[in-house]
Parts: sequence; C-alpha cells; structure tokens
Amino acid sequence: MKTLLTVCFCYITLTLIAFGQTPPVPPSGAPAATAAPANPAVPANPATQMPPPAAGMSPAMAPATAPGMSPVTAPGMAPATAPGMSPAPGSTVAATLSASPAASISASPSASPAAEKGSENFLIDNFRKGGPIMWPILIVSLVGLTVVIERAFWWAGRWYRRDPKRIEKVFTAIEVGDVAEASRLSRDSRDPVLRMMWNGLNHQHASLQGALQVAAGIEIKRAGRFLVVMDTLVTLAPLLGLLGTITGLIRSFSFLGNEELAVQAVTGGIAEALIATACGLGIAIFALIPFNFFTSRVSNLEFELQTAATNLEVMLEANSKEKREAEMASR
Repeated sequence: MKTLLTVCFCYITLTLIAFGQTPPVPPSGAPAATAAPANPAVPANPATQMPPPAAGMSPAMAPATAPGMSPVTAPGMAPATAPGMSPAPGSTVAATLSASPAASISASPSASPAAEKGSENFLIDNFRKGGPIMWPILIVSLVGLTVVIERAFWWAGRWYRRDPKRIEKVFTAIEVGDVAEASRLSRDSRDPVLRMMWNGLNHQHASLQGALQVAAGIEIKRAGRFLVVMDTLVTLAPLLGLLGTITGLIRSFSFLGNEELAVQAVTGGIAEALIATACGLGIAIFALIPFNFFTSRVSNLEFELQTAATNLEVMLEANSKEKREAEMASR
C-alpha cells in the first residue's frame, strides 16, 4: 500500500511539472518556391534576325538597328512587322522568357494563431484559460483520484479476503465447547471478522468485551482510512470553483474602462469563471459517489463486526454457564 501511494504522489509531481512547461510550437515555413522553368522549346536569349523590307517598303520604314546588333524586343513579344509582312524563309523569331520577380520570392507561410491554438491540447488550453485558481483545483483532483484508487484496491482485496465458511466453523467449534479449535481456525486469517474473533478468544480470561472492542476499532479504522480526506475534497472542490468564479468576474469588470480591450478582457474573465466552476463541480461529483460507496461499506463492516462479537460473547457465556452447572452437579 505504501508503494502504491508513493507511485501516485510521483505521478502528481510529474503532472504538475508537465503542466508548467510550455508545449513546443511546431516549426513553420516551407522551402522557397522555385521559379517556373522557361519554355524548353525556346532558346534563352537568342540573336534574332530581322527580315528584309518587303517589296514597296521604303528603307526608312525598316527597323533601325546598329551594325551587328539585333533589334530590341519586349520579353515575350515578337518583332514588329508591317501589315501584310511575313518573316523571310529561314529566319527565326524567339523571345526571352524570364520568371517574374513576384514568383522568385520564396514563400514562407507562418502558422496562424488559430492553427497553433488548435494544435494545443484541449485540456491544457482550458487549464490555462481557467486562471491561477486551476492549480489548487488540479492538486485537489489528483489527491482525490489517488484516494479513490487506493480505497478501490483495498476494498477489492478485502472482498477476496473474506472467508465466511471458516467463520461458521469457528462458531461451530465454540458451540460445542472447543475453544482451542476455534482459536486455531481463526489464527493467521486476513478476514477482519476472524482477526477480531481471534483477538477476543486469546484475551477472554482478562476482558473479552474489551479485547473485541479494541480489535473491532482497529478494523474499522483501517476500513475508514482517507474517508476524511474524501469528505474534505467533496466540500473543498466546489468552493475553489466558486473562488475562481469570483476572481474571473473581478478580472472582467476591471477591464470595462478600457474601450479597446474591454470585449476580449471581459470574455476572457467570464471564460475563466466558467471553467473554474465547472472543474470544481466535476471534482466534487467525481469524489462524492465513491465517498458514499466507501462509507456504506464501512457501515456494513461495522455491523458485521458487532454481530460477530455479540454472537461470540453469547456463545462463550453459554459455555461458561454450562461448565459451572456441570461442576455444581458433580459436587
């Protein structure tokens, strides 16, 4: 049981450390987009040749070019020709295609705030929105979960430790007057009823009733361990949620004077109030059901111990009375 509690408290510590760390932001950005390749069918920067002037065209109408130079044309445009003119046979017309400056700029999109917010864990996001009161609520929830798990394991083990057949054998041995056999049957048993009976049988000459009461008290204390903690958590969790509600509303009203941040601040404070209240009520509901169940089990165990102790006292008193009557008759 101590090992289980140690593991649970280690889990609480690791959870608190994990909640205190900021989750890593996924790397954003994409490799730079490369410019679209030029048309492979068109050679890059070819030396264009101008066709000779058409028939009936004066030399002044021909494009003016310097010796050894090709006419300058706009990118992607063919050389200007007069209406009705066509390039001479064997001439080539090419245009130099280049990527636009806008396409050469590498695009590196960054993650938007909505995408980053959606990537975060839902519980961690709401935990941060709940405000500082969420840390005490988290501690209360972890303590409550630890207690519920520990008590569930304890009662499950007690269910397997029950031995009603041996209890009947002990009562049968006492009824026939074989107290030594009854003590032997109840020895080294893990059933709380048998442990109480063994303690009473071994101290019946001193004080049978006192020995039974002490043994029953020890068993009831074991069964009711941590119930006070659960009772406190059931009451404390809603109070912490109410405290978070008050602090959230105070935060909301403190920003009402600022027109620019009033809407966002007020909505954030209301969200803090609602989240804290919901968490406090959820913890109380979660702890209330196991608390009532374990309390009822303790009451049932107390009734079983009282019944067994009463039967043991009555049977031993009857045996003692029979022995006294037999001794008196023998005289």
